[in-house]
Amino acid sequence: MKISCLGGGGYYFLGPLGYIAANARLRGSRVDLYDIDRERALMMADTARRFSAETGGGLDVRVGRTVAEAVDGADFVIASIGGAGASGSLGYYHSPLHINDCIIAAKHGVPQIVGDTCGPAAMAAAFRSVPIYLDICREMERRAPNAIMLNHANPMAVLCRAMNKYSGVRGVVGICHGVQGGIHSMAKLLGLPAGELDVRWIGTNHYYWVMSVRHRGKDVLPKLWKRAVKGPIDPAHRMARDLSLLHGHWILYPADDHIVEFYPFLAQMGGRRPWAYALAESYHGKDLMPFYRGRKTIKDVIAADRRTPRAKMLADYRRRLDAAKPPQGEESLHSHESSSALIADISTGSRRVHILNIPNRGSIPNLPPEAVMEVECVTDSAGVRGVYMGEAPLALEAILRKRIAWQELVADAAVKGDRKLALQAMMIDEQAVLPGASEAMLEELLRSSRKMLPQFRF
Repeated sequence: MKISCLGGGGYYFLGPLGYIAANARLRGSRVDLYDIDRERALMMADTARRFSAETGGGLDVRVGRTVAEAVDGADFVIASIGGAGASGSLGYYHSPLHINDCIIAAKHGVPQIVGDTCGPAAMAAAFRSVPIYLDICREMERRAPNAIMLNHANPMAVLCRAMNKYSGVRGVVGICHGVQGGIHSMAKLLGLPAGELDVRWIGTNHYYWVMSVRHRGKDVLPKLWKRAVKGPIDPAHRMARDLSLLHGHWILYPADDHIVEFYPFLAQMGGRRPWAYALAESYHGKDLMPFYRGRKTIKDVIAADRRTPRAKMLADYRRRLDAAKPPQGEESLHSHESSSALIADISTGSRRVHILNIPNRGSIPNLPPEAVMEVECVTDSAGVRGVYMGEAPLALEAILRKRIAWQELVADAAVKGDRKLALQAMMIDEQAVLPGASEAMLEELLRSSRKMLPQFRF
């Protein structure tokens, strides 16, 4: 078997590669890494070889010089590509391009918190990433026509929808840990093991409502509500708790930083932004807050990024990788994104349940079949099939239909380089501002990333 890891020099791949090495069913697999930062990819390959030696994985680890070489003959392609280009920073969220997206959005009245799922910053990320992913899909169509794409990057639903709509790749699967994190959060409130809860939810990536929770056949939702109302609540989950009480359904995503971007609160705050910035501070770190508050500029971000010598950055990266230990055995489906377990289950024809982002196709009957939803899926040798999750309640249906329309418009605009479609997406987003401000913000976002936007005309 051949597994390709694209963006394979990123720190994220420490997890998937460790679990691939530790999974007995994947023993002897060939693993090809590719990254635009070849030095990091070579370091990650060394770490994967060490993991393989320590676990007895028998992996044949290589580093490709091109995407075509890395995916040629692959059975599975794992991609985690942030769409931030080459940068001295160690992660997408601290990259100059993403920080500038957030600075621009805040300047025009939208103080984004995470900015990778909804809002103008997520849209900008999609515009940079979709062409990259479609180029990968073209290589897969030519060189690995039976391969399945496992996408770990955001905006998850937009990227998966674009690949499903505009490529002929056999299967596109989005893998996240939001549902698993939400189940663990509920389990903590209930004082029960997460693996013993039977949960049914409805939603798209980073936003879900719980329909039922059972423990050994017993309905434990009443107990959850009681503890949520009377017990102490994590400050980072307070808005989710309050909105859950309002909706009458528990919002499964555990933290407020993502779900707030599914509501119009940020754009309505005007100059009253301390709450939004407090959330952003908890996510991005205090060192980035001066940029979001307008006290520093993107030139300062780039200068800071360049001030760290590359040799020092690579040495720090090597130390982090050298300190990592491989896991023992297969990853838990209840706590991880489980790409290695998914690959092993499909390749061996094992029927197991995974939590994945796939086209709806009837899992939630009152939502569009092509919409990318996060649902339970059953594996077999043909891939994955979504299971029936039930109909979305009316209020949730309204929230999700608007988000699905935004995802569709962003995917189309990203492929076609169409400013009108982009503006339409901005105007139906929950973080919408006045049309003139939206148009100015869009143009500034596009020009900030123009070197990575060949589909747009300038």
